[in-house]
Amino acid sequence: MTQTYDQLTDLLQARYSCRAFRPDPVPKESITQIVSAARHVPSWCNAQPWQVTITRGAGTDAFRAALLEAASADTPVAPDLPWPAGYSGAYAERRRTCGFQLYDAVGIAKSDRAARRAQMLRNYALFDAPHVAIVTAPAELGPYGAMDCGGFITAFTLAATALGVASIPQAAIAAYAPLVRETLALPEDRLVLCAISFGYADETHPANAFRTERAAPSDIIDWKD
Repeated sequence: MTQTYDQLTDLLQARYSCRAFRPDPVPKESITQIVSAARHVPSWCNAQPWQVTITRGAGTDAFRAALLEAASADTPVAPDLPWPAGYSGAYAERRRTCGFQLYDAVGIAKSDRAARRAQMLRNYALFDAPHVAIVTAPAELGPYGAMDCGGFITAFTLAATALGVASIPQAAIAAYAPLVRETLALPEDRLVLCAISFGYADETHPANAFRTERAAPSDIIDWKD
């Protein structure tokens, strides 16, 4: 049991949010393996609400171009689910630290707004990933369907890591849910939750050189005796 736990921990620690990909496509068989593993996560009443629309080749390029055009033009955001009301306390500090780590890694000064915007737009270029998986859930299941999909997203990224495939979940694309739905011909009755851009990491890129911190168990657990 200890060996299994250690293997799981190693996998969790090996996973990171990749922000620069090589153009090489992932074989269809490997992508199917990733989804096959991720589908085993739990869901309320075993509803399994997740669906993934996965792009390849020209499909990725067309989606990337449409998304980047909308973001560059400051098209009004229209997510299917409301954004967080705010980040305070430890959540704000962790968010800020992650941002500064990225800027430091790629050599962007905190005062350089133009460079920071250019880096932000990399989200909508999907960090040059050859594939993107758009995760959707039935609108009728509301936030609980979305919560179930969170487990699927985690399992997807871990299965990808186990196969040597890098990934990054991206909530940013949900800002343009109507565009995503139109471009990929998604049904109106499904909520656009996020994207998972994935492929093989460009390990020489400085954006992939840092790792985010994690809170200690003592910061997470509230024991009641």
